Amino acid sequence: MAVNRRQVVVGTGAAGLGFALSGAVSSVFAGTASAATPKKFTGYGELVPDPKGLVDLPSGFRYTVLSRAGVDSLTGGGAVPGAPDGTYAFPLGPGRSVLVRNHELSPGGTDLVPQQPGITYDPAAPGGTTTVTVAGDRLLSAVPSLAGTIRNCAGGNTPWRTWLSCEETEETPATNPALTKRHGYVFEVDPFGRLRDREAVPLTALGRFAHEAVAVDPQSGCLYLTEDASKPYGLIYRFLPRKPLGGPGSLRAGGKLQALQVPGVPDLSAISELHTTVQLSWVDVPDPDAATVSTRKQFAAGKVTQVPKAEGIFWSGRSAYVVSSYARTADGAARDHAGQVWKLDPKKGTLELVLLIEPGGRFDGPDNITVSPNGGIVLCEDGDGEQYLIAPSAEGVPYPLARNAVSDSEWAGATFSADGRWLYAHIQSDGLTVAITGPWWRG
Repeated sequence: MAVNRRQVVVGTGAAGLGFALSGAVSSVFAGTASAATPKKFTGYGELVPDPKGLVDLPSGFRYTVLSRAGVDSLTGGGAVPGAPDGTYAFPLGPGRSVLVRNHELSPGGTDLVPQQPGITYDPAAPGGTTTVTVAGDRLLSAVPSLAGTIRNCAGGNTPWRTWLSCEETEETPATNPALTKRHGYVFEVDPFGRLRDREAVPLTALGRFAHEAVAVDPQSGCLYLTEDASKPYGLIYRFLPRKPLGGPGSLRAGGKLQALQVPGVPDLSAISELHTTVQLSWVDVPDPDAATVSTRKQFAAGKVTQVPKAEGIFWSGRSAYVVSSYARTADGAARDHAGQVWKLDPKKGTLELVLLIEPGGRFDGPDNITVSPNGGIVLCEDGDGEQYLIAPSAEGVPYPLARNAVSDSEWAGATFSADGRWLYAHIQSDGLTVAITGPWWRG
């Protein structure tokens, strides 16, 4: 269904904004990890129009453009690739971070990731990652770190400080004769060089499907993965590695891939009552490499639970927070919504609906998700009309943190520096990577 973002919603809670959040995750959204009563978050104030027409921010905040795709140069030559997406900031000493940045590029695209020996998987594919070293809002270097892949959408960081870059595709030479290899894999990228230029190795045991994002449980070493697909909708997966928490390269040893089943719930969008908590079960995927049939199609009806627009996933505390961007009954979903966030608790074996955005409000279509070192969640919009970075409160009120003032392109790849001072994010279609800072404590 088409959603007019400027419509006024009545009777949806949260001051009529069409947004609700379970109080059960107040410790995550409150911006503190202490036992003391946290300060109530009421946003950072209205956004101030940017004279440069790029990024509107609250008063007291500022941004710096770190790079522009196709305009700025990589260290050693070549232009910055386009379509920046999922990213994570790894600490690199006082005041410095090293970002591994995805590029969601499809065959036939422009501003491609430069291909180099040791980091290139398929010479016919344009995507990959760049590794960017920054000191606050100063870019120190940017180099290609994975190439020859397709639609590197999101991904996730590991406890051993590597980045898992996800291909959101199922293309093969059979569907695209220009390609030389099968695609739809996860690749491990090490910003610290411990893999010795062997990043271009697909982690086939993690499945071949339209990967979106991945989160790693730092206690058990299990991986949780999302799939952004339709007809049928994608799934949530669990990967049990043969060498859990084994360090860089250990996922190549393989393991078991399983798909989520919520008994009696074939479609997660059917659940609309906040605080609803369901028990999880996991079903083995018969053929993770999808030799002839897509992984999500290898199950009989009712044996797995579909998730409309399964997008970002991020580990915080002892749980993974999973985003469903939107659901539309017109597309076959059980119920309309403009965004859900689910809390997946592996220890309890439960999934809880902790965030709900109803259609028709100011905000819609959350995609990437991150959590600051202080516990505050930031959602990247990929919805209709205006695009925001959203900072929700524990009481269920969504507050704007930034607005894309240059286009209607999605925000992507939000990630905080380890000290919490800088938020890095991308305006994807415009190829902009920005660094944002300000009085975070004010909220």
